[in-house]
Amino acid sequence: MKGKIIKSTGSWYQVLEMETDRIFEARIRGKFKLIKTRLTNPLAVGDFVEFQLEQDDVAWITKIDQRRNYLIRKSVNLSKEAHIIASNIDVACFIFTLKHPETSLGFLDRFLACCEAYNIEPLILFNKMDVLHDEEIELVKDIEFLYQEIGYNSLEISSYSQLNLDDLQILLKDKTSVFFGHSGCGKSTLVNALQPGLNLKTSEISDTHLKGKHTTTFAQMHFWNFGGNVIDTPGVREFAMIDIEKEEVQHYFPEIFRKRKECKFHNCMHINEPKCAVLDALETGEIQHSRYSTYIKLMDEADELAQK
Repeated sequence: MKGKIIKSTGSWYQVLEMETDRIFEARIRGKFKLIKTRLTNPLAVGDFVEFQLEQDDVAWITKIDQRRNYLIRKSVNLSKEAHIIASNIDVACFIFTLKHPETSLGFLDRFLACCEAYNIEPLILFNKMDVLHDEEIELVKDIEFLYQEIGYNSLEISSYSQLNLDDLQILLKDKTSVFFGHSGCGKSTLVNALQPGLNLKTSEISDTHLKGKHTTTFAQMHFWNFGGNVIDTPGVREFAMIDIEKEEVQHYFPEIFRKRKECKFHNCMHINEPKCAVLDALETGEIQHSRYSTYIKLMDEADELAQK
């Protein structure tokens, strides 16, 4: 039998059988060959699998199909291990909040680089627009313009005022999407707004630290009435790229990759080389310092991982 993983708690999985839409509780049997040896979990929500039924309708997963793509969560201390968050994604939505909680541009840039590396279409959602003052709204519009100039699609939204939710439904229709962002950024609230009656658990922002509490403890797929589905995930603190060479990192920053053709040396790493077009663009503001800073950090991390 063939199915799709729609929920993962770590030891048990829920599998949606493709032909009948029946849902089975499932476990793993045997060893799975992971696509990347540095990944810790053999299965993720979004995976297509083969399984067998035994007594009490318990399903045993016997095979996993090759993944089209996936996103992974970074492990602590730059270890070689990472955890798959979701797989076979059509569009990955990054929920950016200017406040409650504050989202760093570095976190957004790391997410976008991962989408570039694993061939996933990103969509930046500027959430909680209803709580912003005029000058804060202008700041969001400035940030939005910078990323649109690079080539990234974005949308200003609010779950409470319903701002642009109809437009978001059109973008998500008949696709497998996944929502990412800091805990408290409004992932579950947004899912509830797009799918009334789902009633995912939400929580308030901590007044002390202005950070969200983890309300989603495991990944689960939910289906939209308007077509398609979303993978709801626990709050992710940092994304990871594994098995990436230092020289490859520039490929995942479109504005840097475009500029590299103008560098004097074809193997320019854009650090301190002479006649580097990327460094010149950094000086003129054509490339943003925040983006370049993330680029350097990812190259340093790739270096450290290679030496472990």
